[in-house]
Amino acid sequence: MRELILKMSISIDGFVGSPDGGIKWIFDTHDDQAAAWTVRTIWDASLHVMGARTFHDMAAYWPTSTEVFAPPMNQIPKAVFSRQGASILPGTTHTTAALRDARANARREPPGVLQPGADSWAQAYVATGELNEEMAKLKARDGKPIIAHGGASFARSLVASGAVDQYVLLVHPVALGKGLPLFTALPAPIILKLVSATTFPRGAVAQIYRSA
Repeated sequence: MRELILKMSISIDGFVGSPDGGIKWIFDTHDDQAAAWTVRTIWDASLHVMGARTFHDMAAYWPTSTEVFAPPMNQIPKAVFSRQGASILPGTTHTTAALRDARANARREPPGVLQPGADSWAQAYVATGELNEEMAKLKARDGKPIIAHGGASFARSLVASGAVDQYVLLVHPVALGKGLPLFTALPAPIILKLVSATTFPRGAVAQIYRSA
């Protein structure tokens, strides 16, 4: 049985995004050691899961990215939770052309070359059922952990469902004051046990928690 890990970057006051969903503040305090830790973390998964909006944004970016995070994000299988069904998946034509154009438009760069594993975005499992039922099916399989990525709404749903086995939080030394909280509208307090904490040069701290 696979465990579910919720991996999120979070501000010191508990927000995973600014009010408009922006995450520029994450990169303002990132460094090479934090990046290396993140790469190791996301490689140690048998499946990446995410909500529809995050899937849409990532599928338009990672297939042509040459960043250090791109290989695990492209090469490890994906699942997306969406009521849209298979229509959310990029088709063959979209994968080979439109995804590159989307990234070019977003970054004002020439269309890039598709990286190894880019087609995995078009092959993602689409979970259209109830969250608890779909996640139970995914967790029932053997293998390395499942890593869940945001956005905020999807992450909050996972927290509220009680499906998260481990919280991997990269806490950035930034106070936003307002934004998109991770822990909100909980049915009851969640008591967690700190497993480890790793500090990086620019002040970010990787904190890993499990249920107490």
